[in-house]
Amino acid sequence: MDLFTESARKTAPLAERMRPSGLDEVVGHDELLAPGGVLQVALAQPELPSLIFWGPPGSGKTTLARALAAQVSARFEPFSAVLGGVKEVREIVARARARVASGQGKTLLFVDEIHRFNKSQQDAFLPHVEDGTLILIGATTENPSFALNAALLSRSRVIRLAPLGTSALVTVLKRALDDEARGLGKLDVTLPDEIFELLADNADGDARRALTDLELVANHVARTSQGRAEAVPDVDELKRLLARQVLRHDRAGDAHYDLSSAFIKSLRGSDPDAALYYMARLLQAGDDPRFICRRMVIFAAEDIGNADPRALSVAVEAMQAYQMIGMPEGRIVLGQACTYLATAPKSNASYKAINEAIRVVEQTGSLPVPVHIRNAPTKLMKELGYGEGYRYPHDYGGWVPDHYLPERLRGQRYYEPTQNGYERHLAERLDRWRSVRDGQGEGEAG
Repeated sequence: MDLFTESARKTAPLAERMRPSGLDEVVGHDELLAPGGVLQVALAQPELPSLIFWGPPGSGKTTLARALAAQVSARFEPFSAVLGGVKEVREIVARARARVASGQGKTLLFVDEIHRFNKSQQDAFLPHVEDGTLILIGATTENPSFALNAALLSRSRVIRLAPLGTSALVTVLKRALDDEARGLGKLDVTLPDEIFELLADNADGDARRALTDLELVANHVARTSQGRAEAVPDVDELKRLLARQVLRHDRAGDAHYDLSSAFIKSLRGSDPDAALYYMARLLQAGDDPRFICRRMVIFAAEDIGNADPRALSVAVEAMQAYQMIGMPEGRIVLGQACTYLATAPKSNASYKAINEAIRVVEQTGSLPVPVHIRNAPTKLMKELGYGEGYRYPHDYGGWVPDHYLPERLRGQRYYEPTQNGYERHLAERLDRWRSVRDGQGEGEAG
């Protein structure tokens, strides 16, 4: 299915010119295309089912959709959820119905960035998918579980596309450099393997970016070599030629949450090297450093707590220091806080304690406060006995064996310190106090 005139092909970007025309030319998705793979199973069905391709930019979503359309002899109707609306969908449906009525075959509607459709827009083409007028293939970089409505998901098979690996990208690049009809073969340029690998690494799994960079490099070599085969730029020259790579990341999408999760889990796992790496990934991808600061403050209280009470101060001071000095020097402050938190002893006892206390409050309601610890600012309150019998701990060496919980809850324990770090000393102190308070032992405040 040729979508370009000869003149249009010559002016199209290299990535578009080199787009595979059939499944046999697709590189990098062997598991999907192998016998028994998801796409081969889909093709073996009487009718190609609706599919949702979920993957990062340049992983082959559009390419696979075009190739599948060719494989089942369906008309390929591209549609952008950003630029189009329900009106355009209706026009496509009308054309599809006309094709079926005239015996010209099915229409494959490819909706790029389908997550940009709202619920009513997604619902607009469901009836036409169900009655067989359209074969729907959607493409999204967002998690379909969150981005698509349940009705659409229930009628579609979600296929996760991984970023293309280095070897697959090198294959794509070499094919483009050698192809005289669609690629750069007429430039008669030769590049060493290490440059192909560098281009592939720099693309970060994105075939479109890899081919764009290849075109830049190949044209540069062609201009400067003047027919001399040895005039190939070295790796350092190529690094200067190529723009600084932008890491694959979406501050509102899966990459953001995956990296954030990996960062916190590395801190919790006491691996400062991994924590620094994921922090660097977030920073280099353009995440707001204040987000990282907030996560570290939360982590210090949730995962370290009283095992190292200083951790919360370190995290808060790091946030304040960053706000005061900004970037790039702020990275040093964040790095120090990151390594401190990663190497600190860990305890989630305080986190569990507040959650348990909230659960008990929700379960038991507004239990009366013991009379002896009620506030008594007026004469009437004093006459009612408010505050009577209260013993001021400082008058007794800092501690008295009194009860403070409502009577119904006496003896309940919410905070159970671990044996990690400073919390070990708190555990010993609390055990002694609770034993005396509950009448199971004797002792001083300590």
